[in-house]
Amino acid sequence: MVDPWTGAEIKIQSYKHNGHVHRVWKQNIVLKRTKEQFITFNDRTEVLEGNGRTWETREPAISYFYAKHWFNIIGMIRNDGLHYYCNLSSPYVFEDRTLKYIDYDVDVKVYPDLSYEILDVDEFQDHQRLMGYPPQLIDIIYAQTDHLLHWIKERKGPFTSGAIDDLYGYYLKHQPSMYKNTDF
Repeated sequence: MVDPWTGAEIKIQSYKHNGHVHRVWKQNIVLKRTKEQFITFNDRTEVLEGNGRTWETREPAISYFYAKHWFNIIGMIRNDGLHYYCNLSSPYVFEDRTLKYIDYDVDVKVYPDLSYEILDVDEFQDHQRLMGYPPQLIDIIYAQTDHLLHWIKERKGPFTSGAIDDLYGYYLKHQPSMYKNTDF
């Protein structure tokens, strides 16, 4: 049975720990939803930054959001291969047709050969002080960063060979009929 949300258009909204809106992706199509995860698709969607600046994504992307993991993973389909951008974040909540999470600064950029680079650790350390991250949260972010790196090294979840390609193929095949389920 297909989830009734498959094909629905939703917004994705990230916040910072202090409650301020960080970023909003305006148009995303739900490819799959379970109790544990949301998988969405977007391509050339408008993004609104917390400071009011707008920009548009450049390539098709499939994003994984988790109910229990403190990260999300974006697979970007580019001409030179599949790139990933991973955000350390709170698990998502979903309300009012909007998927929401708190962005906790640390990012992991993953290249087509699955080598990676950890970004914005300095921002995480600055925000620990500025926003008063509690010690338990800091421990969670470090532990979840290790968990995410394990997934990359072991090629699990979205890093499994063909995972993103299969979902992109599904989207391309069903694209015209996917919008029938948008009246929720």
